[in-house]
Amino acid sequence: MTADDPTRRTYLRRTGTVLAGVALAGCSAGDEPANTTGEPTSAETTATDATTTVTDAPTTATTATTDGATTTAAIHPGYDYETTAVRAETPEGVELGSVTAAVADTPDLRYTGLSDTDSLPEDRGMLFVYDEVQDLTYVMRRMSFGIDIVYADADGTIRTIHHAPAPGPDEDGNEQRYPGRGQYVLEVNLDWTTRHDVEEGDVLQFEV
Repeated sequence: MTADDPTRRTYLRRTGTVLAGVALAGCSAGDEPANTTGEPTSAETTATDATTTVTDAPTTATTATTDGATTTAAIHPGYDYETTAVRAETPEGVELGSVTAAVADTPDLRYTGLSDTDSLPEDRGMLFVYDEVQDLTYVMRRMSFGIDIVYADADGTIRTIHHAPAPGPDEDGNEQRYPGRGQYVLEVNLDWTTRHDVEEGDVLQFEV
């Protein structure tokens, strides 16, 4: 399946609904398969020149609902994403906002990320998980919409927030580079952090 195949461009639906055929464009660094620039996408960076092949087989992820129940939803063809609730809080524990995030915790899942997804509901996001704090660079490879890229350290404290607009009509997003240092990276809709008054020094709370 090519990157321009319209069947890969789908809508990441809200929690508890079917997330059918979403091919998210990824972000990652270090051990990830590299994109053409050797960087993560939606945006993460990698160090190798390998490429990733996405299959068409539907997979599922477990999604927690507000009453504690779980549902099963197809997300990315060829990949399995679990989800987790991510809350942004002040250092004093005051909640500022929350999303249900798909968890990208393997090289393939991080590489796939949010690329080739047409849109993202306000209450959803993607959480990229690494084994340790490290320097990363995310790019907007094949992104159709703008996002906030939030870097957090080992205890979830937010260290860097980037507001990354969608690439232009004739751009592939590889030149949009957003570096940071962290163990976790949260991607949400553009200016979500501004709308919820989330700033550097606030804390992301989640379980993975």
